[in-house]
Amino acid sequence: MKKIILTMAAVFAVSFANAQDKKSGSSDMKFGVKAGYLSSNFTGDFDGGDARSSFYIGGLVDFAVSEKFHVQPELLYSMEGNGETEGNLDFIRIPVLAKYYVADSFSLHAGPQFGFVAGGGAVKDLTKSLDYGLAIGAGYELESGLFFDARYNLGLANISDIDGADAGMSSLNVGLGYRF
Repeated sequence: MKKIILTMAAVFAVSFANAQDKKSGSSDMKFGVKAGYLSSNFTGDFDGGDARSSFYIGGLVDFAVSEKFHVQPELLYSMEGNGETEGNLDFIRIPVLAKYYVADSFSLHAGPQFGFVAGGGAVKDLTKSLDYGLAIGAGYELESGLFFDARYNLGLANISDIDGADAGMSSLNVGLGYRF
């Protein structure tokens, strides 16, 4: 786990330094806000219940490494879990996405995602506080700064704190945002 965090920090630092070294200055780094709908559920031994429909909200920084390749770390608050109140988990999520523009305004993105339990129902006492996984999706940006994206988050960690039990968290996110 430490190697993943250190790798993520190195990618972030290199991308930031590269964006600062470009001659065009502030246009290589943009800040933004985003929010949207999410549908999440547990995987593993606790799979099979109703999904939780909720929302996420947060901010991002977009670093242009080249014209077609960007790195986009985000900080999100997401309300996840299953359809039962005691199965709700709230997370602070930190995805670090590599974005590749396949067309002028259309990008594909993927990268690691880390989550920290920030609250929830009774199930939070039965889960570990750290989650990690893989985020993969696509986005479309308008010239005005408004953008739309969709993402699938695949939980890779066993977040169950119960001996012998396996539980993960996965979600589908659809949202919109604005880059300044």
